[in-house]
Amino acid sequence: MKWTVLSDNRSCDSRLSTEHGLSILLLTERHKILLDTGASDVFLRNAELLGISLSDVDYVFISHGHSDHAGGLRYFMEQNRKGRVIVSPDAMSGKFFSKRGNLHSIATEWSEIDEDRLILIDQTCEIVEAIHVIACIPQIHPMPKGNQNLFVEDTDGQLAHDDFRHELALYVDGLLFTGCAHSGLENILAACPWPVHTVVVGFHLLDGQETDDEIKALAQRLKDYGNSFPSRERSGEGLLFYTSHCTGDHVFEVMKGVMNGQLRAFSLGTVINR
Repeated sequence: MKWTVLSDNRSCDSRLSTEHGLSILLLTERHKILLDTGASDVFLRNAELLGISLSDVDYVFISHGHSDHAGGLRYFMEQNRKGRVIVSPDAMSGKFFSKRGNLHSIATEWSEIDEDRLILIDQTCEIVEAIHVIACIPQIHPMPKGNQNLFVEDTDGQLAHDDFRHELALYVDGLLFTGCAHSGLENILAACPWPVHTVVVGFHLLDGQETDDEIKALAQRLKDYGNSFPSRERSGEGLLFYTSHCTGDHVFEVMKGVMNGQLRAFSLGTVINR
């Protein structure tokens, strides 16, 4: 399994263009999957610079309806004539807003997608062999405090706090991709019925929201969660968490102090083979 970061806030390659967005190309033995599409066509331009073709991508997975994860989809559809789009219907129908700074729209402009290329997900299921999608994530554990600034327009045209029913997670061969994990990574892990060895995640833990004690407590719970599965000990590493995008720099350092080698940073241009 190999994954390459095509869009992110941070970069390890000066040739590539950053943006507030996330897009990762995942290659498995069976499939070529684009995980989110960033906010614009940046992921396409970066892929070209890296010598990567996206014309043969089999599936595009959209983790949620915000424009920094789905804004590039319309550009992808112009370049790729076969990839099927995996998305929640609530992501496509929702009108999303942020109150960080001034109130502004973070909804995605959806292009027309042929029915035979659209896979709408409203419950946890297997798409094809080895590709599973997690939906209807329960809110048992705390959710990120940064969510307090995120809203969705209700049926009366009023703004209500986003409940993130439009958020999905993707599971492939032990790797769990969660986009921003607005639902809270603990909740997403609790909703995943399959064994996980790697989590690729933006924690949506913004600097200045959670206290250091809250961040440390979460980091310890995630570390303990990973260590509670003997099958994962074969690598000697435990459950690995890779993060960037919506994880604050200070948050990362605090969590790293607890999780050590189980927490790793990725950035634009990162290539991981596992």
